[in-house]
Amino acid sequence: MNVNFEYYRIFYYVAKYRNFTKAARVLGNSQPNITRAMNCLEQQVHATLFIRTNRGVQLTSEGEELYNYVSAAMIQIFAAEKALSENDGLLHGKIAVGTSETALNIFLLDKLKAFHQEYPGIRLKLYNYSTPQAMEAIRSGKVDFAVVTTPVEATGPLKVVTLQSFNEILVSGRTFDRLKDRIVSLTDLKDDSLIGLGRETMTFKFYNQFFLEHGLEFVPDIEVATSDQILPMVKSELGLAFIPEPMAREAVKKQEVVKIPLQEEIPKREICLVYDYQHPLNSAARQFIAMCREI
Repeated sequence: MNVNFEYYRIFYYVAKYRNFTKAARVLGNSQPNITRAMNCLEQQVHATLFIRTNRGVQLTSEGEELYNYVSAAMIQIFAAEKALSENDGLLHGKIAVGTSETALNIFLLDKLKAFHQEYPGIRLKLYNYSTPQAMEAIRSGKVDFAVVTTPVEATGPLKVVTLQSFNEILVSGRTFDRLKDRIVSLTDLKDDSLIGLGRETMTFKFYNQFFLEHGLEFVPDIEVATSDQILPMVKSELGLAFIPEPMAREAVKKQEVVKIPLQEEIPKREICLVYDYQHPLNSAARQFIAMCREI
């Protein structure tokens, strides 16, 4: 049975109000059109649904049975429309974001705070990823988008938008004396213990390429899982490390670590937004991205 859904919608209002004229008024239609639609519905379902009276209509037993099903369906449809309307108004909804520690600490936290203050009804779910893991999470649909650091290897339908650039610096513990108070080169570091992220990360690839361009190999003596672990290890005098300047700024100011001037210029890195342009985003995700792109 292939019944026009519009007939069921009209039937719902006629049955609800027990009156063709009132149903027509609510639907913004004419009474003859409503009557014609109900005649067609009765023909298609092969049943008499109404008993016409001078005061309106009464439902037959078949009409009552159909109304029970149709009204339940309409309630669900109304609920769905309300939810979509609230989402569009940013009253409710959710966003799943993939991010690296560096991107979170030097960029995303401030954006999350501002967004949550303006749209407290939106639920936020954050996933801690390396940049390659974030790319895979976007492709699989686990996250709506990701905020990560360069280098970014994005292919296919993934779009990369630069949000902010940042510098990295070389730091040491307070008791490290050999390289203090002078400009050093990468070759001066060959006898020193270096702390860095693991080989599977894009940060490792970034520094490996940086060292190779100067005829050297980047071989950290201590490899850590996350960028948040680097600064505490430097403070504990376990070695030197390259670290985003915003993440080290407070520690340098408090003289908990020392910035080592480097002869070679470390290329700037960038915070990037990555998303799948073929995957539609809800209104909350679109608004959050708009806030991230604001200067």
